[in-house]
Amino acid sequence: MTMRSIIWKELRERPTALIASLLAIMLSVTALVAIRNVTIFSEKEVAGKLDKLGANVLILPKGVTLQDYYSADMHAETIPEEHVAELALAGLTGVEAISPKLCVPTEIDGKNVILTGILPQEEIQKMAAWQGGMIFKKHEGCKAKINVIDENQDAPEALADRRALQNLNENEVILGSDYAANNGLAAGDSLELLGEKFTVLTTLPSTGTVDDGRVFAHLHTVQRLSKSGEVVNIIEVMGCCEDVANGLVGDLQSLLPGTKVVTIANVVETQISINRMMTNLSYLFLAILIAVGGASMASASFANVMERRREIGTLMALGATPRFVTQLFLAKAALLGLAGGITGYIAGSVLAMFLGPAFADVSVLPVPALAFISAAIAVLVTIAASYIPARQAAKLDPCMCFKEV
Repeated sequence: MTMRSIIWKELRERPTALIASLLAIMLSVTALVAIRNVTIFSEKEVAGKLDKLGANVLILPKGVTLQDYYSADMHAETIPEEHVAELALAGLTGVEAISPKLCVPTEIDGKNVILTGILPQEEIQKMAAWQGGMIFKKHEGCKAKINVIDENQDAPEALADRRALQNLNENEVILGSDYAANNGLAAGDSLELLGEKFTVLTTLPSTGTVDDGRVFAHLHTVQRLSKSGEVVNIIEVMGCCEDVANGLVGDLQSLLPGTKVVTIANVVETQISINRMMTNLSYLFLAILIAVGGASMASASFANVMERRREIGTLMALGATPRFVTQLFLAKAALLGLAGGITGYIAGSVLAMFLGPAFADVSVLPVPALAFISAAIAVLVTIAASYIPARQAAKLDPCMCFKEV
């Protein structure tokens, strides 16, 4: 008889204990896969929401209270512009863009308007290069030091979404959609502002926020015309979603202790908490898989060795080597682990498709990579659990086996 035929004969004739072991492995893998599936798609949902928000960390004067994200710069308090250089030189992991702003209420043609000074990213990059020689890299994903905007977001219209832009000359302005429509202005037109003439660079698409009624100009121009000095009302930071959730705010607070650093990630705070809980639970169920699945498999293997002592002795009397006997038990364990891992992956993926919308408010799809991971873990656990019983079987003395009743 071959090893394959012996294993299949064993599975057919003694299914009860093996099925119990298979179920223990399958249920552990099911829980592990379901939780990891929900966590993965919940993290993607959080990342998507933070990306849509553009700047997701706000650096404000100490006494300012944040009430509305899109009007967080509407206050009289200021912080030094030099904080921008400190941020650029710090090279904090996860900082993708820095956007300082200064808001000045003024009148244009007898109409009240909020003039907002913004500093283009190219000048922040030059500032860092001149002072510290820091090299700015394109976005390579989270955990990278980044301070440039994606090339696809270089257009000035991207200011509406990203709340930062790459280039802006000191004699150019950008108009909010409502202001442009109410005054009949478009790109290329001229505009007189505080006694100086400016060219309209572009009109922003409608955002449904206070930005629609604003006029945006170069920060240094606004500082000069308003005689405000080298100050800003707010510094908006676009941070990598992972780093915002895992310590970037604390790093910024340590760097700028005289300011208030807040994150608008609280709009997804519930999902971030769920992600952490799910991650911890996945580790818990991994431990359960190793403990319960391993213990169940080890118990079944020990019992199997005891039940089949005479058969093992017969095999060895017919010429089976200890190595063959060890491989026989380990192959059976690996087969059970593979079956438990695959069925657990299927059951876990189906379960996650129901749990995702119910517990994390996200749609979940199967993650193929988890099939290989769950199968590999299950096989390793079952082989490890069966190794000692297999070695015990290989050390049996055929003569002693035949003497037993």
